[in-house]
Amino acid sequence: MLESAGVEHAISEYDRHLSGDGVLRDFGKEAAEALGLSDDEVFKTLMVVVEGGPRLTEMVVAVLPVSCQLSMKLIAVAAGAKKATMCDPTAAERSSGYVVGGISPLGQRRQLRTVVDESAQLFDKIYVSGGKRGLDIGLTPGDLIGVLHATVAPLTA
Repeated sequence: MLESAGVEHAISEYDRHLSGDGVLRDFGKEAAEALGLSDDEVFKTLMVVVEGGPRLTEMVVAVLPVSCQLSMKLIAVAAGAKKATMCDPTAAERSSGYVVGGISPLGQRRQLRTVVDESAQLFDKIYVSGGKRGLDIGLTPGDLIGVLHATVAPLTA
């Protein structure tokens, strides 16, 4: 998607580390640590379901720093909806074509409305999942917003 749009980007791969019980707890923080970046410049992709908006009920993509929690109230406002809830992980995987922990805002099976947290614009480059666990893509926030035709809004409380 980025290559066909002529967007300059860098691909970073890293080794994943499991906790003592064999379960990975936080994919985004692991990516930041492995890439030597702050938790503020690595962004996670969350899928939410918004209700009561222009399309009644729809799935929306939220892109925000791994250091933050998504505010359901703010994503609902950004989507012009009354309410937002986290998407069921199976539905998120089915819609995006990616596995949880590797869901990228880029190249999803079906392009959904996307909202990028306003803090992205504080950085020259941000990193988002590249579509699988252990793979991130670095690009300018403006390029990410442009290629996704995303809305920029506050998403974290």
